Amino acid sequence: MPRRKGAPEVNAGSMADIAFLLLIFFLVTTTIETDAGLDRMLPPIEPPEEDVIIRQKNIFTVNINKNGQLLVEDELMNLKNLRSAAIGFLENNADGSCTYCKGKKDPGSSDNPTKAIISLKNDRETKYSTYITVQNELVGAYNDLRNREAQRLYQRDFTDMESEYLNPETPSSVRDELKDKVKRIQDMFPQKLSEADTSTN
Repeated sequence: MPRRKGAPEVNAGSMADIAFLLLIFFLVTTTIETDAGLDRMLPPIEPPEEDVIIRQKNIFTVNINKNGQLLVEDELMNLKNLRSAAIGFLENNADGSCTYCKGKKDPGSSDNPTKAIISLKNDRETKYSTYITVQNELVGAYNDLRNREAQRLYQRDFTDMESEYLNPETPSSVRDELKDKVKRIQDMFPQKLSEADTSTN
């Protein structure tokens, strides 16, 4: 009777090479999405040569507690009223130097848009979504004022002009034309949004 052959062995010598090639393939072809983050201008590292004196009336304080409540200028405020309050502060024009402002010229509020600063502070336990919503309303106040002036001067929204200017696909000739317009509107209402240290209480 002939001897029975055993089951054929599988050559596993090249399995490690195949696994390694598959690993490299997936590493090369996989794309990882990254968050764009928040567009904020950080202060320069070098301290200013002269001490800058900021009057308290030129600071619009916004505090968010851990329950998501807003304390604006030491008074409780509903989120839906925040943007209009910020707009009123930014274009208050107490010193009368702003020719395009439509503010109340309250002597107890900001002197003009170039001196107005919005200070945002939150509790360490504040929900991230609440913080972002408040921040969006404050940035929206700047954009509303900028859009108004851009419409008056150039018959189009500032936000559209800025996005077109920042778009890398925009032709250089168009970007050159937009550059001065965007800067002019930004200088009229400079975005001075200060994010204070987080409170631990």
